[in-house]
Amino acid sequence: MKIKVSGLTKVYNNKQVLNIPKLEIEKGSLLGIIGPNGAGKSTLVKIIGGIETSTSGLVLFDGKPINSNLYQNMTMVFQKPYLLRGSVFYNIAYPLRIRKVEEEEISRRVEKILDEMDLVEIRNQKSWTLSGGEAQKVALARAIIFNPSLLILDEPTANIDPSSIAIMEKIIKKSNQENGTTVIIVTHNLQQANRICKDVGFMYRGELIEIGSKEKVIRNPENVLTRDFIKGEILI
Repeated sequence: MKIKVSGLTKVYNNKQVLNIPKLEIEKGSLLGIIGPNGAGKSTLVKIIGGIETSTSGLVLFDGKPINSNLYQNMTMVFQKPYLLRGSVFYNIAYPLRIRKVEEEEISRRVEKILDEMDLVEIRNQKSWTLSGGEAQKVALARAIIFNPSLLILDEPTANIDPSSIAIMEKIIKKSNQENGTTVIIVTHNLQQANRICKDVGFMYRGELIEIGSKEKVIRNPENVLTRDFIKGEILI
């Protein structure tokens, strides 16, 4: 799914917190959004994902504004996972069931992803009993089980254990590489952006300061603000 943003702004309490004149994200991209707290990263991806409305501007998906059909082909995972009451299996299967996928196919897909994400042993465990890392892996599995065209991730691996992070990063890359899913990930972790992203955008005070390949933005940034953030002189 190709995304085109133009003239996008967001105003809270008479204060402009987002100003993105132009942004294009090509189909099949794996874009990392980095920047300090309050830079507008989450606001941007929530607007793209239809969770928030903009004050002005336009977001197009494959040349079209958001509609119900397009919305069914995108999904979002937040820092705090939102799971349904029920088992791990039930949560992961849910997107397939509401799309009327046959139960045999549902079982095949869910069992496969349970294995890939090291969740087999807790497949019948209730969602409210899971650890933070387990819950976040379930949320990601549920998000990608139906092969979405667009996957938006807002700090999905914050405050979870390294082994869970490694599994999640592998699955995110696999979804992008094998299924062609366009991925946008907000992260404070520069090492993570360098490990999994193809392109990186740096935001500061509501503006997209610099965007390009990770080699360019992380390793050889052009803008002084980007350089200061990479060096740690702008606190996250």
